[in-house]
Order: sequence, then structure tokens, then C-alpha cells
Amino acid sequence: MSLRHVFEIRRDVARRTRLALGLLSWALVIVVWYLLTEWKLLPPFSLPRPAGVVQAFSRLWIEYDLLGNVFKSWWRIAQAFLWSAAVAIPLGLLMGSFRWVHSLVDPVAAPMRSMPITAFLPAFIALFGMDEAMKIAFLCFGMFFYLLAVVVEEADRVDNAILETAQTLGARRAQVLWLMFRASFPAIFGSFRILYDIGWTYVILAEMVNARKGVGYMVESARKVLDFDRVYAGIIAIGIAAFLFRWLLTALEHYLFPWRRPSRPMAEPAAAAATTKAQRHAG
Repeated sequence: MSLRHVFEIRRDVARRTRLALGLLSWALVIVVWYLLTEWKLLPPFSLPRPAGVVQAFSRLWIEYDLLGNVFKSWWRIAQAFLWSAAVAIPLGLLMGSFRWVHSLVDPVAAPMRSMPITAFLPAFIALFGMDEAMKIAFLCFGMFFYLLAVVVEEADRVDNAILETAQTLGARRAQVLWLMFRASFPAIFGSFRILYDIGWTYVILAEMVNARKGVGYMVESARKVLDFDRVYAGIIAIGIAAFLFRWLLTALEHYLFPWRRPSRPMAEPAAAAATTKAQRHAG
């Protein structure tokens, strides 16, 4: 990439360049981290040395059942996700199909999306206790209103011409609703990645309350004994786990809905071919 193309608006970046830039950004983070700890610019407890965190990561793997804790957190998120999807998708389709349902539900759902879910944690402890049911309900609550808004928006985006054509051909109301679901589901599925990110965000808070397993419990137990090497190792483990699950969802989306993959503009291959041809003639 020439220097004049660096600041060209919306110019695509080659895959190797993206990989190199990604590695460079993480290298810069590690270098800054190393220098901050080496020069003792911050207290040791607030930011431990990178070498100590690497050693703590191996201890998490060997002594503290890292995989078991990650799987437990994932299973809590998965249960909450299934419950929220089972309610939000049908309800969102009804809200997108019947305006009276939207007018009935949205005055309650809209303010909930703006409220911090952490404020509801004491209420969920009072309602469900401090065991597993509270954690699942808390996560489900955090996911539900976001997913509901996405389903309503995608249902509204379905072209009326498609629905009118189906009705003209004799489709019943249930078949039209099914058609609306099929037309909107690829975009709804794309939102599942963000939904899982929300789950990983809130599961840490849920697992700090009376938990015996999970990544949040793992980090909180290390904090209580002031083992900040293990705290930071746990944070890194959470980030890796969340990234891997997000990558799996992205791969599944590309497999199920290949037409949703971002593609290059149609003019770009032709322009590239014309440039190559001109270069050959010039040579």
C-alpha cells in the first residue's frame, strides 16, 4: 500500500495487512504494559508484571480448572440465551406484525433497554435467592430487551411487497408470520454475537454472588486473597473465551447464511483487471 493510499476513505485493506496491524496493536499493548511495570510507574497490586500473569495463567489451567470454569460460565450464558430467545423472538415478531401489540409492550420494553442491569441485581437476589436460578434469570433479563428490540426492528424491515404477494397467493396469517420470521432471521442471528458479548459481560457480575464455579468466581476468589497476577490472568482468559465463542458464531453465520458475507464492490474486480491489462500493455 503506497503512502498516498493510506488515508484514502474506505479503501480496503489486504488480509496480510490487517493481520500485521492486529499483531502490531497487541505488541504495543504488551510493550506499554511491560514498561509501566518495569519502570514502576504504577503500584504492583494495580498492574502486575506480564511474566507473573503468564505464570498465573498456567496455574489457572493446572490448579484452578480453567476449562471447567469457562464451560460453567458458558453454560449459564447459553441457558439464559435460550430462555430469552424463546420469548423475545415470537414476541418481537408479533410486535412487528401487529401495531397494537407493539403499542402494548414497547412502553415497558423501551425504558428497560436504557436502565443499567446492575441496578436490578439486589432485586433478583431477593426474588430468586443467591443460587443458580438467580444467575440465569439475571442474565436472561440482561439479554431479553436487547434481543427484543433487534427482532422488532428486523421484522419491520421485511418488505411489505413480500407479505402482500404471499397473501395474494392465498397464504394464511400463520404462514405470513412464518415468512416474516424466515426473512428476518438471518439478521437476527447476526445479533446473537452481540448478545453473547452481553452475556459474557454480565456473567462476571452474576458469578461474584455465592458462586462456586465460573470465570467470575475465579477472578473474585483471586481478588479476595490479593493475587492480582491471577486476577489479570483470569481477565485475559475471559477475553479469550468470549472471542472464541464469538468467532464460532461468526463462522456458523457464514455457513448458514453465505449471502450475508461482505463482498467487494462489483466495480473493483473490473477496475483491477483493467489496471493489470494496462500494465501488461505498457510493459
